[in-house]
Amino acid sequence: MAKISFSFLLLLSAISIAAAIELTSNRGSGFRAFIEQECRGTQYFQLCVHCLSIFAHSTTQTPEQLAQVALKVSLVRARYARAYITKVAQDLRLKKTKDYQAVHDCLEQINDGVDQLTNSVKELGRMSIATETDFFWHQSNVNSWMSTAVTEALTCMDGISGHAIGSKVKSTIRAKVLNVAQVTTNALDFFNRYVSRHRASQSHNPNP
Repeated sequence: MAKISFSFLLLLSAISIAAAIELTSNRGSGFRAFIEQECRGTQYFQLCVHCLSIFAHSTTQTPEQLAQVALKVSLVRARYARAYITKVAQDLRLKKTKDYQAVHDCLEQINDGVDQLTNSVKELGRMSIATETDFFWHQSNVNSWMSTAVTEALTCMDGISGHAIGSKVKSTIRAKVLNVAQVTTNALDFFNRYVSRHRASQSHNPNP
């Protein structure tokens, strides 16, 4: 009898584990489908799905939350790019090469972009508690700062394009900076979607 009970418990445990794995898998596939749906309409769909799959979590549901996650992805990627370009600039400065100035200028532009994105993250956080008038003032700021961050990244790429920095280093800088421009463009798409839905909700539920 004891053997039967023990075997029965083992069977129940196995069933429970299998059910838990299946539930986790279903949740994962469901969340993936949600991410893919939300990324439709962004300019860089595959990049959007990849980034949100890493940085977002299952409680990320609202347009505001998606905009926040997308914007934070942009900031993280910009910081990664800055760290790499800083190292390259330091190496070129020690070697006293003629390409140092171009990389230094690129670094300043990425630094500016990091500042713009940092300000955007903070400003977006204020929008959820802002009055309607302040909401659109914050919106204008975020739009301006994010657009500037994209412009800074593209300017950096243009600035180093004519310099023989070293094929591998140059291609790495371009790849990292292009990634910043693309994820920020996607983040701007999410932000504009959030603002549009906010406007729609306000038009359907005007304040008395």
